[in-house]
Amino acid sequence: MAFFDFWTESIAIDLGTANTLIIHNDKVVVDSPSIVAIDKRTDKIIAVGKEASLMQGKTHENIKTVRPLKDGVIADFNASEQMISLLINSIPSLKKKFFTPALKMVICIPSGITEVEMRAVRESAERVNGKEVYLIHEPMAAAIGIGVDIMQPKGNMIVDIGGGTTEIAVIALSGIVCDKSVKVAGDVFTGDIIYYMRTQHNLFIGERTAEKIKITIGSASEELESPPDDISVQGRDLLTGKPKEAMISYREIAKALDKSIIRIEDSVMETLSQTPPELAADIYNTGIYLAGGGSMLRGLDKRLSKKTDLPVFIAEDPLRAVVRGTGITLKNIERYKSVLVK
Repeated sequence: MAFFDFWTESIAIDLGTANTLIIHNDKVVVDSPSIVAIDKRTDKIIAVGKEASLMQGKTHENIKTVRPLKDGVIADFNASEQMISLLINSIPSLKKKFFTPALKMVICIPSGITEVEMRAVRESAERVNGKEVYLIHEPMAAAIGIGVDIMQPKGNMIVDIGGGTTEIAVIALSGIVCDKSVKVAGDVFTGDIIYYMRTQHNLFIGERTAEKIKITIGSASEELESPPDDISVQGRDLLTGKPKEAMISYREIAKALDKSIIRIEDSVMETLSQTPPELAADIYNTGIYLAGGGSMLRGLDKRLSKKTDLPVFIAEDPLRAVVRGTGITLKNIERYKSVLVK
């Protein structure tokens, strides 16, 4: 067995709609946008990750940029497989090897995923030399990554706001007691900003610009203690067709995102209403944990706290909470065997 281990490498993958992260030897070795650029004439991938994201919205007719994952699941089977393969091959310590090692993988998946979608993830992993493939649900991985002891007979509520989905789960005794997966997350916020700029400023902006606005001045509340400065946004004037600039404040973005955040709040309330009373009592004491990139939206924790009357905590480094949890699971596979999806 020891000899076989020599030929096997272990990696943990957080296959996200917006970003893909890979852990190898307890270190995050890949943190890259989940996007590929394809040459339409040859169907070959010409760029992946950061390089491909720089091309987004700036390509000509022979190049297209594709995001292989939609709402947390594989939408373009071929592109996702090539992307996973290229990202795994870019891991520095694997590059040095003379042979391609067999891979032992733990991959996290959304909790609302179907059997077919699960099989697509598993098959993609097996095609890139995955010999042992384990799957773990995102909220479970997030809880482990935050440092919650999931084995205890104690209820914990996790809200993981990613790029494609928001995963809400109540966890106790290494299992998900009740959960909800809503397709309102980072991508929808970006779409809301594009729509707001069109309707309120007659300004047509692309996805990359909207993403930048969201990160720079994105807010879930119109009243912030330390508000960010207004920023200038450039795009195309819808009336004249000329390039144009507009000044935008965080209050406007809070207005633009309001409806989507209400949907997340309602889903949290719905999950709380389905929680067994003993676990609800635990959650009253432990509060709600937020993870994922969307939880970094200014004022979101206060807003959720006001809605639920519960304390809300944001994980440290929320973007990496899920991949950290996946990495811990990979390291202690025997201990976490019960939380892995067969």
